[in-house]
Amino acid sequence: MPTRWKGKATDQQVLIESEEFPQSGNAIDNGVGDPVHKDRLNANTDSSDEDDIKYMQAILPTMNNEMDEADLRTNRQILISNAPPDRYSYTYAVFYLLGVATMTPWNFFVTAEDYWMYKFRNTTINDTSIDTPELTPMQKSFTCDLTLTASISGTTFLILNAIYGHLVSLNVKILGTLFTILGIFIVTTSFVEVNTDQWQEQFFLITLLTVVIINISSATMSGGIFGVAGLFPSLYMTALVSGQALGGIISSLAFIFVLAFGAAPSVTAFIYFIIATVTILLSIICYAIMSHQPFFIYYFEGGDKYEILADTPSHSRSADVAIQLEPNIKEVFGKIFVESVNICLLFATTLSVYPGVTVLMQSENYGKGYAWNDIYYMPVVNYLFFNSGDYFGRILAGLWERPRDNPHTVLLMTVIRMIYVPLFLCSNSNIHYFLPILVHTDTSFIIMILTFGITNGYLANINLIMAPRSVMRHEKEMASSIMAASLSLGLAVGSLLSMSFVQML
Repeated sequence: MPTRWKGKATDQQVLIESEEFPQSGNAIDNGVGDPVHKDRLNANTDSSDEDDIKYMQAILPTMNNEMDEADLRTNRQILISNAPPDRYSYTYAVFYLLGVATMTPWNFFVTAEDYWMYKFRNTTINDTSIDTPELTPMQKSFTCDLTLTASISGTTFLILNAIYGHLVSLNVKILGTLFTILGIFIVTTSFVEVNTDQWQEQFFLITLLTVVIINISSATMSGGIFGVAGLFPSLYMTALVSGQALGGIISSLAFIFVLAFGAAPSVTAFIYFIIATVTILLSIICYAIMSHQPFFIYYFEGGDKYEILADTPSHSRSADVAIQLEPNIKEVFGKIFVESVNICLLFATTLSVYPGVTVLMQSENYGKGYAWNDIYYMPVVNYLFFNSGDYFGRILAGLWERPRDNPHTVLLMTVIRMIYVPLFLCSNSNIHYFLPILVHTDTSFIIMILTFGITNGYLANINLIMAPRSVMRHEKEMASSIMAASLSLGLAVGSLLSMSFVQML
């Protein structure tokens, strides 16, 4: 029969789901299995709560859990892990790949700006040039329409996923959406070789429709995979968010290589979309394999998960009735409210100036005939340096999590980080009309963009790790989905602020 530990101060019993305690040679051998310890656990002793907690911490020193004394006192749960090994770190690697897959396709879609300008050019002036004297109405509105369409559709479905996502199977949320994105990118890639000059308006509407479908699918997939990552040890959440930052680095490098070779817009777009398509296809194959791995199944289907037992007036153990716990959106949100505000404010701050404002900044030696200053400075500094800093910050948060379980301190750090906004608004650019230039040198701007990226990645990962740890086991998936929705809301707010800040320059 399952073993239970009953604290004196509460009439609440906690079920350890394993039918037996780990014996020597099992995943964890901490001595709990011997009769003395079993008697100690089953006995309704007269010791204090403090003694019970200290005892549980003493006999379970090697548990794969993140519960401290306050957790034991509050949740009355004992966590013993019999998780099978993650062979060759395969599940970790797939979470990394899925992180890349959530960002890279959309990054390439946006990075192919020259291709979209070429598609929507004024064909009556020059059939081959994208550098027309006057931008067409579609060229002028495309970036704004792209941003608004993506933000509205993505944020809406991330919020819906946080509320109703637990009612949809994981395979639908991940495999279904990945197949949808794959189909969209196959169609988008095929349009590269299609002459759309005679039906630009229709192609414009088709493109915006694909943007809606991509962002709905990406939001559903992101919410699902963030929710699943919350069920695993924090190392796997770090892998997921680090993969997202790595996706930014990959797209930045591809952009720089395209500049170096000077390829035509159609050729560069074809390369971008092929890389995105291959990434999605690889993600589908690897996820399908991972979903059958014992390690993945263990955590996804309730490994280290305990159900509270309802006490019945009976002396028979068989009279205990297990209660299936269901997450409540209001309760979960109340527990992670500060973390949700943190992640929303963090990305609203980041998107308010990056990349909309920062891409307008120039080198101090711009226009003097140097390739670095005129061609490569902004792609390398604005995209590669920021994404590299973001990646390093997320890795650092996974290795050195400080502060731990203190969301108010993280909120203070997020608010202090807002000082970057006026600094970027006053950086070197020749389009300033209203604001003064306070940051003149390239060195200062590079330091700012690097530290801006590092702090973004570090604080993002801290919040995403902290939220699932602030709730009960059955609430972790919903908590992570709420954090993904809050992140997307921050992106949407930041994008709107960015439009205003550009006009303020």
